[in-house]
Amino acid sequence: MSLRHQPVRTCIGCRSRDDQANLVRWSAVNRSGVTVAEVDHRRQLAGRGAWLHPRPSCVELALKRKAFNRAFRGVVDSQSVEQWLHTLRGTS
Repeated sequence: MSLRHQPVRTCIGCRSRDDQANLVRWSAVNRSGVTVAEVDHRRQLAGRGAWLHPRPSCVELALKRKAFNRAFRGVVDSQSVEQWLHTLRGTS
């Protein structure tokens, strides 16, 4: 029986380590001169990635701590993260 190694990443919200499969990858993307955080569903976007549990509590902590700015080493527009949080909560 062969067990495949699962990469481990750290959630930028709760700061706990978990298998990569349990986290969502975010990437910093340049949109008209503004750096924005964008979900990387296929995990193929270029550049640094930030990993986050798909739980409202982790997203709230990441936003509160400005963890995306730290993870991407610069100012990042996190409006898409806030929209994703509303989706996770089931609100519009």
